[in-house]
Amino acid sequence: MKVLLIGTLVISSWAAPTRAAQSTSDEEAIEQTLIAMWDAVEQGDVDRYASYIHPDFTAFGEFDTYIAKGKDLEVASYADYLSRASGVHTQMHQPEVTVKGDVAWITYYWTDYGMSGGERFSSRGKSTRIFVKEEGRWLCIHGHYTAVP
Repeated sequence: MKVLLIGTLVISSWAAPTRAAQSTSDEEAIEQTLIAMWDAVEQGDVDRYASYIHPDFTAFGEFDTYIAKGKDLEVASYADYLSRASGVHTQMHQPEVTVKGDVAWITYYWTDYGMSGGERFSSRGKSTRIFVKEEGRWLCIHGHYTAVP
């Protein structure tokens, strides 16, 4: 009887991924996409960063009074930032991902550091990013960032 039960468990583990397994895979994909976005920034690769941004991107920046709208504005802002900053490195802490179909969001805390104008900088904060899945790829469609003292 035990052999039959073990065989059943092995066979069932080869079945198609369950919804929970697919969700976990999507959760990992969201986290890895964000890490890849930061890697592009660290490498100064604005084009690669742009490849993760949805055309309808919006953002509430750390110190922005108004919402920033559009991929072009986001890419131009990062290009400007990277023309002044170097050695940028960002780390994510306590990420939590929620996936609902083709929409997902990630909340996390961040710390970063780098150089700007010959001076070392560092910051920390909390963020929410929203992603949409289009043509099998997760694209960032919104970011909300809050600096924490």
